[in-house]
Amino acid sequence: MEYQVNTALRQAVTDRVEDFAAQNQSGEGLKHAAVGLVMVATEEGEGAIILTRRSSKLRAHKGQWALPGGRIDEGETPVEAVLRETHEEIDLHLPPENVIGLLDDYQTRSGYLITPVVVWAGLGATMQANPDEVESIHLVSFTELNRPDSPVFLDIPESDRPVIRLLVEENFVHAPTAAVMYQFREVCLHGRHTRVDHLEQPVFAWK
Repeated sequence: MEYQVNTALRQAVTDRVEDFAAQNQSGEGLKHAAVGLVMVATEEGEGAIILTRRSSKLRAHKGQWALPGGRIDEGETPVEAVLRETHEEIDLHLPPENVIGLLDDYQTRSGYLITPVVVWAGLGATMQANPDEVESIHLVSFTELNRPDSPVFLDIPESDRPVIRLLVEENFVHAPTAAVMYQFREVCLHGRHTRVDHLEQPVFAWK
């Protein structure tokens, strides 16, 4: 399998992230958050990233697709926030040495600056959803992430930027999550230095 989870895959992703000059911003005037591109293995041993469905109990963005992560607490780094949130949301404890690196910051319409953190979990990762935050946990295999009919770019009258959405099985995943996942695919899996700050979110995500 092309994307079998092993030391060669980890090294390949590490090399591509190290070769990529991530564009990180100060975040002045914005709420700073971090999300994890957490790499695990499917039952077949193929690489995948963790995607969650947010709990319907949450006040904001309830029921939406999301990567593990959240608001950065005072004094935290994006890496520390992702490791903490991954533990809190899906009961997956990962040490700092599993962090591979950062991708580009992405500014949302709702006033957040999101820093994506690439993390290796590898084989045998076990997870359990915290029902107060996460409705369900899903693994998006690298094959699924590379499907030829995804991503889809749409024009909307409210913006001159193209809206991105990814197809995951029969679901649409929208930006900002879709933009971050797309950059992960391009940079980490293919070594293509692709920027995503020009990609728009759907209007319902602007609040």
